[in-house]
Amino acid sequence: MPTPPTSRPPQRRLLTAALTTVAVLATVAVSACGGSADAGGTDAKLRIGYQRFGGLSLVKARGAAPDVEWSLFESGPALTEALKAGSIDIGQVGEAPPVFAAAGRIPFSVIGTSAPIPQGEAVLVKADRGYRSFADLKGRTVALNKGSNVHWLLVRLLAANHMTLKDIQVKYLKPAEGRPAFDGGQIDAWVIWDPYFALAEQPGVQVLADATGLASNREYVLAAPRALDKRTNEIRAFLQRYREVTDWGIAHPGERASTLAPELKIPQDVTSRALARSAKPLAPVTPAIGDELQAITDSFIALELIPGPVDLRSRVDGRFNEVFQ
Repeated sequence: MPTPPTSRPPQRRLLTAALTTVAVLATVAVSACGGSADAGGTDAKLRIGYQRFGGLSLVKARGAAPDVEWSLFESGPALTEALKAGSIDIGQVGEAPPVFAAAGRIPFSVIGTSAPIPQGEAVLVKADRGYRSFADLKGRTVALNKGSNVHWLLVRLLAANHMTLKDIQVKYLKPAEGRPAFDGGQIDAWVIWDPYFALAEQPGVQVLADATGLASNREYVLAAPRALDKRTNEIRAFLQRYREVTDWGIAHPGERASTLAPELKIPQDVTSRALARSAKPLAPVTPAIGDELQAITDSFIALELIPGPVDLRSRVDGRFNEVFQ
C-alpha cells in the first residue's frame, strides 16, 4: 500500500477543498432541517430534501420554487432518516435508499423516478495499481456509502464476476470520507456517484467499471404519507415545476452547468462533465418500476444485507404520473 504524499499539488488541494465544502454544507443543512411531524400541515411550507447534483438542485439553483423550504443531505440514507423523523415532505434518492428505508419501516411512497443513469456511478481505482477488471479486486479493500445507489452497483458487479461479499473487504465510508481515503491509498477502490465521481476524475485515476448493463441507477422521488394525504395539490404543483426545470436543463446544457456550478461549489468544467452523463428526464412510476425496485429488494434480502420480507411494490404511488409523462 503506498504511503500518502506529504503534500498535494494545487489542483488536488482545490478539489479536496471543494469536496470538503460540499460535506460541510450538507452537515449544516441536515442539522438545520429539523422540524416537528406536524410541520406537514397546510400552514407550513412544503419541505424538500435534496442532494447536491440531483435534479432538485437545479430547481433550487434557479429559484423555481421560492415557496418551499430546502434541506440539503450528503446521501440518500441521511435523507430517508429525515423522512422518518418527519423533517421533510419530499426527497430525492437513488435506487438502494428506498430499499433500506423500507426495511427499516420508514413510511414513504415512491411518486416519481427518472430515466436510467448507469454512467453516473462508477468504481474508481488508481491507474498505477494495475487493475484491469473488477475481478482483480478480489481480496482488496473496496469503499462505498452503505445503503446508497452504489451499494446495489457493488452487488451487481460481484454477481457479474462470480464473486461474493466474502471475496472483498468492504469499507463503508461517506463521500467526504471516501475521497481522502482513496487519494491517500488507504483503499484500493472507491464506488461513488456524481458529482463526487467527476471531482475524483484526475490524472492517474482510472474508471474500472460503471453501471452500464448492470444497474439502472435511477433517481427516485419519495414522499411522506402525511404530505400525500394533506398536501396533494401542492405536491403536484411542485412536481410540475420540477419537471419543467429538468426539461429546460436538458435542452440548455450550457446554461444548466453555469447555473449549477455555484450551487454545487465545484468548477464548471467538472459540473458539465458530470451533467453530460448523469442528467436525465423524469419518468412516471409504472408497475415495471415497482418490479425493478422489488428485485433490488429481494437481492439485498437474499444477501442478508437487510431483513425481510419487504414489499416495495406496495410503496409505488402513481397518482402524479401525468406530471411525468
